[in-house]
Amino acid sequence: MSAEDAVTVTSAVLRDWPLPAPGVGKESRGRTVVVGGSTRTPGAVLLAAEAAVRAGAGKLQVATTRSTATALGVALPEALVLPLPETAGGGIDPVCGGDEELVALVDGAHAALLGVGAIGEQDVRALLEALVPRIGDGVVVLDALGLAPVTADVTFLHALQGRAVLTPNLSELAIVLDAEPSEVESDVGAAARELARRARCTVAAGGGESWIAAPDGRCWRDASGGVGLGVSGSGDVLSGIVTGLCARGADPTQAAVWASHLHGRAGDRLASSVGRLGFLARELPAQVPAVLAEIEV
Repeated sequence: MSAEDAVTVTSAVLRDWPLPAPGVGKESRGRTVVVGGSTRTPGAVLLAAEAAVRAGAGKLQVATTRSTATALGVALPEALVLPLPETAGGGIDPVCGGDEELVALVDGAHAALLGVGAIGEQDVRALLEALVPRIGDGVVVLDALGLAPVTADVTFLHALQGRAVLTPNLSELAIVLDAEPSEVESDVGAAARELARRARCTVAAGGGESWIAAPDGRCWRDASGGVGLGVSGSGDVLSGIVTGLCARGADPTQAAVWASHLHGRAGDRLASSVGRLGFLARELPAQVPAVLAEIEV
């Protein structure tokens, strides 16, 4: 399938591909774990975690740097928050990859978002190389520096047999593919499909429009959202929505397609009230339940 043959995502397309029915309790709607953050970027975890719950995840658990954990717990009272040792630079110490409590959270998760807001490429890579093999039967979502292990070894996720989603922006997509940014920007759909093929997992790549590629070659294009989504923290929200949908039972590709549309439509809703530019990423998660309700009518 060429990029030109990609399915254009609309509400009608999604209605014909319904999400799994939500359960009645928090456990039946899945356990989400978000591992990331730093002393420099503590808010990324907050954005992603709230987005996961807004997308319907039931039980939320977060692991982040010790000095930011208390503030995050207050800002996110719905979550269990696990404080982790820090590096001198304010990131998560990779020794945490062997932490029994963190490993238990990841092993028991239906979906785990790893790397959001994390800093220190080598530290993040070491941490994820220890954690990802412990994911159990859940889905792994890798965002931002969480892509570092895949950049180093594109076979990193092969053992998960498709139970993974990568959510790169266009710069990150170019880095992982070792391609020129201009090459990626000229055909984002083809680049997303190439990474999905190499990594054997779903890829949701964002720019002016979103492209979602499955490892079997299927491809979707979503033009919702527009330029307003090009704001700090927007990608954190997207990765959180993907993770929340995976936690509640959507398969990785379905979760990525739905999440991209929910993210874009949330941006459209804000643009209609405050303008195409000027809304904040923190305002996006609260729009997700209303968009879900509109689609699932």
